[in-house]
Amino acid sequence: MKKQAWFGEAPVSQVVLILAAVAVAVAGCASPAPAGSVVKADTVQSDMPRLPAPSLDEAPVQELVEGNAAFALDLYRVLFDREENLFYSPYSLSAVLAMTYAGARGETERQMAEALHYTLTQAQLHPAFNALDLALASPAEGEQAYRLRIANALWSQQGHEFLAPFLDTLAQNYGAGLRVVDFHRADEALRGINGWVGDQTEGKIEELLPPGSVDDQTALALTNAVYFQATWLHPFADAMTHNGAFALLDGRQVTVPLMEQVAMLGYSERSGLQAVELPYAESTLAMVILLPDAGTFEAFAQGLDAAELHAILGDIQPADVRLAMPRFRFEAGFELQEGLMELGMVDAFGAGADFSGMDGTRELFIDEVYHKAFVDVDEAGTEAAAASAVVMKRGRPAAEHEVQVNRPFLTLIRDTDTGAILFLGHVVDPSLAQ
Repeated sequence: MKKQAWFGEAPVSQVVLILAAVAVAVAGCASPAPAGSVVKADTVQSDMPRLPAPSLDEAPVQELVEGNAAFALDLYRVLFDREENLFYSPYSLSAVLAMTYAGARGETERQMAEALHYTLTQAQLHPAFNALDLALASPAEGEQAYRLRIANALWSQQGHEFLAPFLDTLAQNYGAGLRVVDFHRADEALRGINGWVGDQTEGKIEELLPPGSVDDQTALALTNAVYFQATWLHPFADAMTHNGAFALLDGRQVTVPLMEQVAMLGYSERSGLQAVELPYAESTLAMVILLPDAGTFEAFAQGLDAAELHAILGDIQPADVRLAMPRFRFEAGFELQEGLMELGMVDAFGAGADFSGMDGTRELFIDEVYHKAFVDVDEAGTEAAAASAVVMKRGRPAAEHEVQVNRPFLTLIRDTDTGAILFLGHVVDPSLAQ
């Protein structure tokens, strides 16, 4: 699997974060659409308004959350690399691939559903995403303590025709409106899409799509961006931060700044593992640290499944905790095609692809999945943003528990109300992020 990563201006290969996703569908010059309900992108866009937020009880959201968690851990095992830090957003990948899935049919649809753990029908899945998406984002309205912005948009080659049901599904359930661009003028199109991503991510992701990623064969881009910023309910005092040793997997130690606090936090303990949950202020969001015993990180991380994670999180209870943990900050980029194919999403990337639900043809297939991401965790809280691109082309091919986070650990950010896992990853060497 090809990977790229950056920190500042110096290239590194240390982290994967998927916090937002962008799907780019690349097709040839518009061919005549089949008879029936179609929309000319240069003159008409779906005017269907986004459906109002349904009650979480009115949509099978819990089944969606459970499926997304299973996909999160499947992908984590595929991406696992003991030499690199890893942090990504299974929620954003699930959502952006769901927008692409809305146009999948036949064996392509079946393989995507299996790989992504979409157990709901198309008619159920997209309203469930709408309910979960709005439930996650709506509390941020007017709040100063945290911000969670989720945005979607469609970018169409002028003159290309798309099926109205496909556009309506994305408009009603993802709030994704249609924007007309000319991909024959690739540089201009890139500036428009990358500029939108930059605006939605507060400038943290400035160039999602690299030069050459769109050209005169591009017909459609489906984009999603997520920006997250929150302060801890119990901030770490700067004066308590001190240099300390962090044990690496190869037996070496590095010295890194360790933040420290004593607070009432979520805590659970079982044989070989400590778990700590750090809530964010004025929200149901929280970061969870999963700290395996020394020498057991790889076995635990690669063996963790959705059922075990659910049990661990279910055991978390308020407790007095003395916590020391490192700061970390990363910017990264990588490609996901091989990983998704390994999970069974094979036909979507080749001659057997069927995305006829998009424009009525069998000519679109996924060429590559790109990603860029950013995360910053410090004494005050967390800021994170990311974007991904699915590029498609036309053609065939105790009272006080002490937790010393001084060795490799897993981390996730979740919504404690719905159970949705927003971010998941691990840190094996925080010195690489200083």
